[in-house]
Amino acid sequence: MASSHSSSPVPQGSSSDVFFKKEVDPTKHIRPVQSLPDVCPKEPTGDSNSLCVAPSLVTDQHRWTIYHSKVNLPAALNDPRLAKRESDFFTKTWGLDFVDTEVIPSFYLPQISKEHFTIYQQEISQREKIHERCKNICPSKDAFDRTLLHTHDKSRTDLEQVPKIFMKPDFALDDSLTFNSVLPWSHFNTAGGKGNRDAASSKLLQEKLSHYLDIVEVNIAHQISLRSEAFFHAMTSQHELQDYLKKTSQAVKMLRDKIAQIDKVMCEGSLHVLRLALTRNNCVKVYNKLKLMATVHQTQPTVQVLLSTSEFVGALDLIATTQEVLQQELQGIHSFRYVHNDLNRPLEDDCQILEEERLVSLVFGLLKQRKLNFLEIYSKEMIITAKNIIKQCVINKVSQIEEIDTEAVVKLADQMRMLNFPQWFDLLKEIFSKFTVFLQRIKATLNIIHSVVLSVLDKNQRTRELEEISQQKNTAKDNSLDTEVAYLIHEGMFISDAFSESELTPIAIDTASQRNASPNSEPCSSDSVSEPECTTDSSSSKEQTSSSVTPGGVDIMVNEDMKLTDLELGKLANNIQELLYSASDICHDRAVKFLMSRAKDGFLEKLNSTEFITLSRLMETFILDTEQICGRKSMSLLGALQSQANKFVNRFHEERKTKLSLLLDNERWKQADVPAEFQDLVDSISDGKIALPEKKSGATEERKPAEVLIVEGQQYAVVGTVLLLIRIILEYCQCVDNIPSVTTDMLTRLSDLLKYFNSRSCQLVLGAGALQVVGLKTITTKNLALSSRCLQLIVHYIPVIRAHFEARLQPKQYSMLRHFDHITKDYHDHIAEISAKLVAIMDGLFDKLLSKYEVKAPVPSACFRNICKQMAKMHEAIFDLLPEEQTQMLFLRINASYKLHLKKQLSHLNVINDGGPQNGLVTADVAFYTGNLQALKGLKDLDLNMAEIWEQKR
Repeated sequence: MASSHSSSPVPQGSSSDVFFKKEVDPTKHIRPVQSLPDVCPKEPTGDSNSLCVAPSLVTDQHRWTIYHSKVNLPAALNDPRLAKRESDFFTKTWGLDFVDTEVIPSFYLPQISKEHFTIYQQEISQREKIHERCKNICPSKDAFDRTLLHTHDKSRTDLEQVPKIFMKPDFALDDSLTFNSVLPWSHFNTAGGKGNRDAASSKLLQEKLSHYLDIVEVNIAHQISLRSEAFFHAMTSQHELQDYLKKTSQAVKMLRDKIAQIDKVMCEGSLHVLRLALTRNNCVKVYNKLKLMATVHQTQPTVQVLLSTSEFVGALDLIATTQEVLQQELQGIHSFRYVHNDLNRPLEDDCQILEEERLVSLVFGLLKQRKLNFLEIYSKEMIITAKNIIKQCVINKVSQIEEIDTEAVVKLADQMRMLNFPQWFDLLKEIFSKFTVFLQRIKATLNIIHSVVLSVLDKNQRTRELEEISQQKNTAKDNSLDTEVAYLIHEGMFISDAFSESELTPIAIDTASQRNASPNSEPCSSDSVSEPECTTDSSSSKEQTSSSVTPGGVDIMVNEDMKLTDLELGKLANNIQELLYSASDICHDRAVKFLMSRAKDGFLEKLNSTEFITLSRLMETFILDTEQICGRKSMSLLGALQSQANKFVNRFHEERKTKLSLLLDNERWKQADVPAEFQDLVDSISDGKIALPEKKSGATEERKPAEVLIVEGQQYAVVGTVLLLIRIILEYCQCVDNIPSVTTDMLTRLSDLLKYFNSRSCQLVLGAGALQVVGLKTITTKNLALSSRCLQLIVHYIPVIRAHFEARLQPKQYSMLRHFDHITKDYHDHIAEISAKLVAIMDGLFDKLLSKYEVKAPVPSACFRNICKQMAKMHEAIFDLLPEEQTQMLFLRINASYKLHLKKQLSHLNVINDGGPQNGLVTADVAFYTGNLQALKGLKDLDLNMAEIWEQKR
């Protein structure tokens, strides 16, 4: 196939050309010169590789492809393979053997002459003249294209002067590279005597940037001018659309008003007659059914009368006839047993509402008949159902226990009391679960009834509002519309004839004036009905219908007057809510009776802490669930729980107080080893939080008991009773966490327990009661020091216990925390008494020994030797028990007592500090005493101040 490569090539466009071509007005788009493609291009065959080989007009637009080749038409029509030239274009492929023959004209085709086009030429002659006139006025398309091309070329040339960096989409002067490229610092360097040249360079740079700005602004203005016509056209179209929407809205409003009037005049009466006829037929059917039901209802007394008169055959016939009627005529009729069937169906059923549509119909019927006492019937059914739920749960549970002989134990309550705690707890959990589902069903049913009542109330209010609105309407407008509708009906005109131009023209004028007066107002459209003329009055019909949807999704249509006042409906709605509260109270009351029937034999009082806490949590969960369902907390079960909790607290306290008393009565007041579990116990009390640690089976057995208890870095030598007392205290605190309702009672009981330990330990140690109770030979200083250290450990934990209870008390109950202040004071007084007792022991020893002291050789004297020996024993007994600071303070007090007695004896012996022989002997004895005392562990730096033993010279 011949191809001509000598034809003028297509101008290659730069990237800027593409930019300008996209900005050209689409109404005046310039179609660029395109070359014809090859007559036999390679067509795709479905292979993806072949598709990729073909050149692309988009990606290959800047390089020569096969689409740039030029082929003329004669070269395409001349086939060098043919021996002769074809006669025409259509016969070039018909082969060499084709012979031209004349085609005989068809008899069915008419002969067309120029006269056939005369009418057409006459019709378009006027249009042709207008076209020629416009052609002379308007420039030709080629001239316009050349002008536009010239303009584009000039704009493109101007824009090419602007550096490409300004055209980048990510152009930003905050980028340091971009900023240095646009404003090079070399133009602002004034060092080296080049200030004038740099100033000129900076001015040149400023002018260059201003020139670039002018070019861009001119091109932007040019592009806007090219689209100015489109902008004005859009604004004009918007105004026209607003006017059209105004006219349409007015027309729709008028049409709806007229349709409403036509419906009122022509349709309403006929439809009302049809509805009345249908209602009458239904009433007749219902009446016949009621008569038949009344007849069946009288069957029982009639049968009794026949039997009393020995008419057995007649009685049997009547019974058979009645059964036949029940099976045929009255099949499926259950009267008003909906409530019984709904409440007594299996609770395992997931459906909360049984036949919701039927329930709505029943409620409407009851409201229409003004039978407003149906809520009382529903309440009685709730009580019966709640009893049956508990009874059925007990029967099911007892039947599963093989150990219970139902034949020997006849009463169901006695059978229930034979259950152990796990079995009875599972039974109670099942009852609570059934009650929860029961209350959910009642709430769903009452919500439906409440929705129906509110729908009727809403309908009454809407009816009154519409009546008030209808009374305020203009009577003249109604009369004119009635007259117009009657005219249209009798004259046979169409509704569309009413919308003449004479009616719509004033509306359009008024609309335009309103738009000009308020340019910021939005037009009325199908999505905006805020203006009065956009609204329609669809309430002109005499019959009003109010609709709503139940929580179950059933539509409620109220189209009849129930003849109930708003007061009655409001009272009924309140009674529905109260009935829901009553349902919760019923379930709680039945649960309390079930609980009390099990507690008759003291079963609940015998529960241990774990069991009672589990029971308490179950009951609290049920109380919260019912409160969430019904919206109000019932107090009966809560009161029963509180009563049982009080009994539990009393038993809990008495058990632990008795245990503590037994421990104290058997305590020998010797230092006990501390097992690892008790060390873990005190370690768990951190950051003021008290909690019993989890038992560690393996790790605790491997750890050996420690000699002392370490609490926050301090060592406490304690007796075994105190270790158990700490665990008991934690049990009190844990019980408060598990049963918050007993917080105040537990605080009082714990205070009593701490006071009891303080007073009883004082009786046993300071009062020497342990001599008779345990059989100790004597109360040693070690016993006293150990008792003091135990008291100090309890005092250490009292602030932690106080904070624990304070966080769980109400603000008005904070006054109860004063018990801990009193306990702390009592414990400190007890500790001080023990310290005083230790000093008194040594004081008596000093009085006994120093009263026999004589100032004579040898030195040291036997008296001072004996005193130092007793001081060493005292130190040995208490140093490992008390902290070093307390030991020093105690020995300072003992030393003060020693100095007092020594001074008294020296005064009695008339020994003075005169430097004589007696003074030397006393000084030597005192030095021996001082050296021995300071040699004891922890007393090295003790300031004894022995100069006080001498009386001051007068």
